[in-house]
Amino acid sequence: MKKKLLGIIAVLSALLLVAAGCGSGSSSSDKANGSSKEVSGSITAVGSTALQPLVEAAGKQFQTENPKAQINVQGGGSGTGLTQVGAGSVDIGNSDVFAEEKDGVDASKLVDHKVAVVGMAPVTNKDVGVKNLSQDQLIDIFTGKITNWKDVGGKDEKITVINRAEGSGTRATFEKWGLNGATPIKAQEQDSSGTVRKIVSETPGAISYLAFSYIDDSIQGLSVDNVEPTEKNVATNDWKIWSYEHMYTNGKPDGVTKAFLEYMTSEDVQKNVVPELGYQAITDMKVERDADGNVKDVK
Repeated sequence: MKKKLLGIIAVLSALLLVAAGCGSGSSSSDKANGSSKEVSGSITAVGSTALQPLVEAAGKQFQTENPKAQINVQGGGSGTGLTQVGAGSVDIGNSDVFAEEKDGVDASKLVDHKVAVVGMAPVTNKDVGVKNLSQDQLIDIFTGKITNWKDVGGKDEKITVINRAEGSGTRATFEKWGLNGATPIKAQEQDSSGTVRKIVSETPGAISYLAFSYIDDSIQGLSVDNVEPTEKNVATNDWKIWSYEHMYTNGKPDGVTKAFLEYMTSEDVQKNVVPELGYQAITDMKVERDADGNVKDVK
C-alpha cells in the first residue's frame, strides 16, 4: 500500500512538473511573440506646415518607443502633401483641407485619417492697436478696401498684408471661412507658418493669419465679431475658422505607416501631445463638418 501511495505521489509530481513546464513555455512564447512585433521601417510625411509641429512631436515619441522606425516630416503646404501622396512619392500627405477641396487631386484614391482639429485666426503686429474686427472689416482689409489701421479703430498706420502661398491649406481655410470666399489682394506670400509669425512680429502694421498652434506673445491674435479665437469656441463652431488636420494615405496603410497613424490617434497623443501643442482632439468637438462645409452636432 505504501509503495502504491508513493507511486501515485510520484506520478502527480511528474504531472505538476509537466504542467509547470507547459505554463513556462507559453509565457516565454508570448514574450517572444511580443518582441517579434517590433515596428521598423522608414516613412515620409509631407504637407501642411500647420500640422507639422504635431506630426514632428508625435514622430519623435514614436521613434523613442520604436528605435528601428524612422519618421521623416516635411512642410511644403497641403497642396504639395496631397499631390505627392496621390502620386505615390510619399507615404503620408498632411493637409488642413479635405482632398475633395483640392483641384487636380484624385480624392477617390486617398484614405483620410483625421488626427486633430486646428483653429486659425487673423494675426497682427502688436503695435496696430486693434484686437477685434468685424468679418466685413476683415474682408475689406484683405481685399484692399481698407488700407490704414485708423479706419478700424487702430493707429494711423499703413496695413501690410502678408498672405500664404497658393496651395496652403491654411490659406484655403482662411479664405473660405474667414473671408467668405473673397479673393485677397496680391501681397507678399510665405510658405511657412513660422516665417509668417516672424515677419508679422517684426513688421509694423502687418496682418496675416495662422493656426492657433503658432500664435504666441510675439503677435496679436484678433477676435472676429467679438468672438475670441479659442478652442472652446472652435468646438461649438462659434469660431468658424477651423479645419481638421488630415493625414492622407494612398490606399489603406500597412506596416510602419499604419502603426504610426494608429499612434497619432492613440489616447497618449490625443490627450497629451495634441493639446500641449495648441491643437484639439477630434473627441473634444461638439460638431462635425464635411467637405462641403455642412455642419451638424456630434451625436
